[in-house]
Amino acid sequence: MTILTNGPFAVVGWVQQRLRSLVRDEYGWKTPEELIVFGTALLVGLSTGLGAVAFIWMLGQIGNLAQWMQSVLGSVVGLLLVMAMAGLIVGYIIERWAREAKGHGVPEVMEAVALRGGHIRPRVAVLKVLASSLTIGTGGSAGREGPIVQVGAALGSTIGQLFHFSGDRVRTLVACGAAAGIAATFNAPIAGAIFAQEVILNNFTARYFGMVVISGVAASIVSRALLSDKPAFLVPAYPMDHLAELGVYIVLGLLAALVAVTFIRVLYKFEEFFDSRPVPLYVRTTIGMVLTGLVALLLPNREVLGPGLHLIGEAIAGDFQMGLGLMAALLILKILATSFTLGTGNSGGVFAPSLFMGAILGGMVGQVAHGLWPGVVTNPGAYAIVGMAAVFAGAARAPITAVLIVFEMSGDYKLILPLMLATVISTFLAESLFKESIYTLKLRLKGVHLQGGRDVDIMQGVTVAEVMGGSVHTISQNATLTQLSDIFSQTRSHGLLVLEQTGKLWGIITVSDLDRAVNEKLPRSSLVSEIGTPFERLVVAYPDEPMGETLSRMSVRGYGRLPVVAREDPRKLLGVLRREEIIKAYNVGLARRAELQHRTQRAQLRNIDGTEFVEVMLSAGDSAIGKSIQDISPALPLDAILVSIRRHGRVLIPHGTTRFEADDLVTAFIHTTDIDALVSGLRQENQPV
Repeated sequence: MTILTNGPFAVVGWVQQRLRSLVRDEYGWKTPEELIVFGTALLVGLSTGLGAVAFIWMLGQIGNLAQWMQSVLGSVVGLLLVMAMAGLIVGYIIERWAREAKGHGVPEVMEAVALRGGHIRPRVAVLKVLASSLTIGTGGSAGREGPIVQVGAALGSTIGQLFHFSGDRVRTLVACGAAAGIAATFNAPIAGAIFAQEVILNNFTARYFGMVVISGVAASIVSRALLSDKPAFLVPAYPMDHLAELGVYIVLGLLAALVAVTFIRVLYKFEEFFDSRPVPLYVRTTIGMVLTGLVALLLPNREVLGPGLHLIGEAIAGDFQMGLGLMAALLILKILATSFTLGTGNSGGVFAPSLFMGAILGGMVGQVAHGLWPGVVTNPGAYAIVGMAAVFAGAARAPITAVLIVFEMSGDYKLILPLMLATVISTFLAESLFKESIYTLKLRLKGVHLQGGRDVDIMQGVTVAEVMGGSVHTISQNATLTQLSDIFSQTRSHGLLVLEQTGKLWGIITVSDLDRAVNEKLPRSSLVSEIGTPFERLVVAYPDEPMGETLSRMSVRGYGRLPVVAREDPRKLLGVLRREEIIKAYNVGLARRAELQHRTQRAQLRNIDGTEFVEVMLSAGDSAIGKSIQDISPALPLDAILVSIRRHGRVLIPHGTTRFEADDLVTAFIHTTDIDALVSGLRQENQPV
């Protein structure tokens, strides 16, 4: 059994009073809303900028410590030992205190915005900085921008909760924190603002834009003042000397999409493999860091370690001389190293690795094109710049952010045309090859389907069995067209399910089939089986599958009804799905979503010291498995509130008759002192926690 605590940050009472006094004093004077909105956005930006400075400083200190240990223990042994120790500590921190810090962080921010009104636990900011510093500082193949985005989002969420803002305003402050994180990392405030709207909110509005710009500018000012006012990379001014180069940039965009999709697939295949292993998280993270170190040893200078910013700078400046074979090996090994680091649960971002892969790919394309057409392609380094944007755009499906961040880093408008061309081509091709981005795939695997920044697939939590119609109009396969016409007139139905003599499902027939038979002047004595759709060409639904999946099949083919059959016997008819059942499913989904949000909001009102959210993962041996909530309620604490149960990617609202199953993730709101009692009520007494 895995226990994950999600306790709200304990805020001292007088601090809350001071903050609320900024909104209204004892005389009832109310601060203008615009001042509050932009003031909190500014506060988020400044806080994120300081957090980014602290994070980068900590990265440097841990990096220096790792270098010292390698000098003492030896280059190879020291590297592997340091990385193993870092993986062990990171895995323990994440499993014990903050599961949200696992991986690259941005999907967790998107999930908080879409499902939890932007609420992120304040502890995530501190623990994400610590875990990512250990991962990246010791050589893990990951970027620092993802952690800073999550840190900024957590700070924005915390400030919004301290002011008791509405869910919409808290979500906006989360986006402000994300924008500030990108701005502080790359010294690119415009790209940060666009990233927040394009990726986090997935919504462009003037209302949000002003706030995220203020946060991004504030964070960028702080980072420039305390770190450096130089851009992330010193990029030469590369002009496009010949229009024929656009053909090469088109090829680069196509290749970038292939690299991006490969990166997404490999990363999540590794994550799926390691998550399925029955070992603690700290074991997986330790193994992942060691494997990353072993991959790095395959290269002469271990270039795949860390974010790789130095090598990116060399690639876009055209200062490094590598053979195509070595560059191809570097690209492949970077994908493997990043997948080993993040796929096993270590903490870091995917932004910098994507830029790294794009720079190497662009360098390869530039070298080949320069060798073939030296009079056309005069600056191979320019292709490294465009490759960075193209690969990131293909992986994140954020072409505007990709163009702007590279444009801000280069400060040169002359490459804007090939930048836009390659990123758009990469984005469209990557989306056609693989629907999900590197951020949304993680959410889809959890059963969260986003559109416009919101989880719109509300019917994923409604099964076919809950809404299917039991009253089914049927007809025998041996019935004549005359009988078919009579039944259509009597039932006023537009479709009938056709049964064999044994009662098994033969197929389906519709009014359109009858009209076609009449137009073709078939004899009235013709049988239904001659014009209907037989079972072999039938699309069916199963009672245990989500309505969202069933509707996707219906919409693709334009069907108005589907027969529901048993999985163990597909010819056994159980019911039917028609338009009225679809409407019923939608209403059930809306009701469940509203009930879940209502319960969560009511629980959040009780977020005072001594209470917290607790998530309990049930395993096959637990005593609660197979029992209903009513059965085990005497063993549970009196004040425990079971908020939800996540089962196979679906969120269920628990009721008294709900029975627990293995791998259920149970979320409860409870007093901290009652956690042990809750656990003992759900588990066997002799099973260790």
